Amino acid sequence: MADPKGFLTTDREVAQTRPVDERVKDWNEVYVPGSLLPIISKQAGRCMDCGIPFCHNGCPLGNLIPEWNDYAYRENWSAASERLHATNNFPEFTGRLCPAPCESACVLGISQPAVTIKNVEVSIIDKAWDNGDVTPQPPERLSGKTVAVIGSGPAGLAAAQQLTRAGHTVAVYERADRIGGLLRYGIPEFKMEKRHINRRIEQMRAEGTKFRTEVEIGRDIDAAKLRRRYDAVVIAAGATTARDLPVPGRELNGIHQAMEYLPLANKVQEGDLTTPPITAEGKHVVVIGGGDTGADCVGTAHRQGAASVTQLEIMPRPSDDRPGHQPWPTFPMTYKVTSAHEEGGERVYSVSTTHFEGDEDGNVQYLHLIEVEFKDGKLEQIPGTEKKIPAQLVTLAMGFTGVDQENGLVEQFGLELDNRGNVARNADFETNVPGVFVAGDAGRGQSLIVWAIAEGRSAARGVDRLLTGASALPAPIKPTDRALTA
Repeated sequence: MADPKGFLTTDREVAQTRPVDERVKDWNEVYVPGSLLPIISKQAGRCMDCGIPFCHNGCPLGNLIPEWNDYAYRENWSAASERLHATNNFPEFTGRLCPAPCESACVLGISQPAVTIKNVEVSIIDKAWDNGDVTPQPPERLSGKTVAVIGSGPAGLAAAQQLTRAGHTVAVYERADRIGGLLRYGIPEFKMEKRHINRRIEQMRAEGTKFRTEVEIGRDIDAAKLRRRYDAVVIAAGATTARDLPVPGRELNGIHQAMEYLPLANKVQEGDLTTPPITAEGKHVVVIGGGDTGADCVGTAHRQGAASVTQLEIMPRPSDDRPGHQPWPTFPMTYKVTSAHEEGGERVYSVSTTHFEGDEDGNVQYLHLIEVEFKDGKLEQIPGTEKKIPAQLVTLAMGFTGVDQENGLVEQFGLELDNRGNVARNADFETNVPGVFVAGDAGRGQSLIVWAIAEGRSAARGVDRLLTGASALPAPIKPTDRALTA
C-alpha cells in the first residue's frame, strides 16, 4: 500500500487547465504543462490497494492500477511504466482521452472523490518518455508468418504491435494519408497533440511494423488479393458509418457530419491547409449530439472564432450525481463539463430538430426544433414548444451505425454481420472467414478507446494462436464482455 493514510489526509487534485481566454487562441493541449508532477505522488498515495480492486474490472484492459499507483507514489517511474505497459500499449492515449471508467469503479469513490487514476497514468507515461524508458521492443526471432492489419486506429495499432513483438511480419493498411485513424483526424489537437501518435509510430517502425498509407482495402486492393498475400488479416477499420438526420432541409449547404468537419481542422494543424474548407469563423454554429464528438466540435468552433455555439441533445440533461439505477461500481451517466464546454456556448437538452431553413442560395440559416419528453418509454414532441435558432454551420455528431459497407471490404471478404451492423466474430475474434479477424469498433460498434486497445490485444492473441498453435500473448477478453462499463 502506497500511503496507508493517504486517502484520509490528501484531497483529490486534478490537472490544471490553462485559462480559457488563452487556450482558445491556440490548438495546444488545454492542460498547464507540468502541473501534475508536483502533486501526482500524493495523489497516487490516495490509492487504498483494496483487497478487491474493482478498478481492475472497471478498466477493459485490466490495468494493474494499485501496482503502478504504488510505484508512482514512491516516484519509481521506470517500474511504474513497466507495470503500465504490461496491459496497455498506449497509455498516453488513454491517459488523455479515456473517460476513466476505472475511476467510477474506484472503491474510494463510494464515500470520497475517487483516486485520480487517469492523471496518474498520464504522468507515468509522460515521465517514461522523458526518461527514455519507452524503447523499441523488436522480436528476438521471426516466425515467418505475415499479417495484414486494416485500419490504424487504437485497435489496429495495438494488434499490430502485439503481433510484431510476437515475431510476425505485420503491415498496417490505412486509407488516410497519415497513420492514426480517428486518433489522428477525429480527435482535436487541443485534446491530444499528434506528437504522441508520431513517436509511437516511430517506436513501432523500429520494432518492425510496416505502414501503408492511402491504401483502401476493397477499393485499392481487392480482399482476395490481400488474403493470398498474408497468412492472417485483422480488420480494425472502425464503425465509420455516421448516423444521419433525414429531416427537411438536410440537403442545404453548411450541414456536415462531424467527421467531415473535424478532420479538416486537424489537417490545418498538420500543415496541409492554411484555412479549413469548412470553418466556424463568424458563424452561428449548432452541434447536434451531446457526446464527446459533439464536445470536440464545440471546442473546434470556439477556436475558429464562431459567433455563437449551441449544442443540442435529444435526451434529458443527466443528473449531477450517480443515478440510483447505475450504482457503484458501474459507469454512471452523469452531467459532464468538458474543457470545450468551459470555453462557452449553450447546451440545450430534450429537443429534437424538425427541419432546417435556408436562404435563396441554398445555405442553411436556421434550425427549427421542438421540445420532447418521455411518455410510456417513448420520446414524444411537446406541442407549442417549437422554436428556431440561427444556424449557419451545423455539425451532426449523433454517433455511428456500423462498419463501412460501401467500400467493398465487407462484401469482398464475405463477412457476416450481426444485427447491429458490426462484423460478427467468435471468442477468438475470428470472423466467419478463416484467418480473418476483427477488433475494435468494426466488431464491437462505437465504443471507447480503451475498449479498442483491449480488443486489438485480444485479437492479436487469437491470430498468434492460429499461426503458431499457441500464444504467449495476454489472455483475451471475450468479444461480448462489457465488464462493468456497459
